[in-house]
Amino acid sequence: MAAAQGRLSDGAGGMDDANEGDRDGGTSAPLPFRAAVDALRAARLRPQIEVEPTPAPKRLAPFAYALEATVVDGDQDLADGRLVLLHDPDGHDAWRGTFRLVTLVRAELEPEMAADPLLPDVCWSWLTGALQARGLAYGEPSGTVTRASSHYFGGLAERPAASQIEIRASWTPREGLGGVPDTGAHLASWCDLLAQVAGLPPAGPGDASVVTLPQRRGPQSR
Repeated sequence: MAAAQGRLSDGAGGMDDANEGDRDGGTSAPLPFRAAVDALRAARLRPQIEVEPTPAPKRLAPFAYALEATVVDGDQDLADGRLVLLHDPDGHDAWRGTFRLVTLVRAELEPEMAADPLLPDVCWSWLTGALQARGLAYGEPSGTVTRASSHYFGGLAERPAASQIEIRASWTPREGLGGVPDTGAHLASWCDLLAQVAGLPPAGPGDASVVTLPQRRGPQSR
């Protein structure tokens, strides 16, 4: 599965433009934002989840930093997503804070799972449950859960029908000392959501490794 693309929204616009210069955590960015970005870069994550920085949107906030992730099992990509950290030092009325996390997560579904009428509610509970399981305080959550089915005809008729789930969400992480939220823990909870959507079992006590965010990798065959 290709890395998640498209538009993420928290009510402030799209995600299809990239920030430039040091709006992504460089030396002229505010100290709280730089500290929050450093915590994302230092997070300890499950080894099945490949995470790397990606261009962040320009118009959602004065400062933004973005990551994309893929859940990998052997040569299969099971789920993917994008997480964007937004920061407005002056605060934002809709956020009720100076930071906001915005995400898109998507995965292919088994037919019987796609037919479950409770699936959207379950997927949303996976997001909130992942945050609560790590004891994270947050506010103003909002989002959508969408499922789509594809059926093939003509020259593509031999392909089996396919279903996909997509979670778009945003929330305000509560700020700690120095006005900095625990973004590393929020990233870890987001990876828990990715793993659950992908159908991975819960992580065991030793099932985490230090993942330093690499430079963008070139095309890879799975």
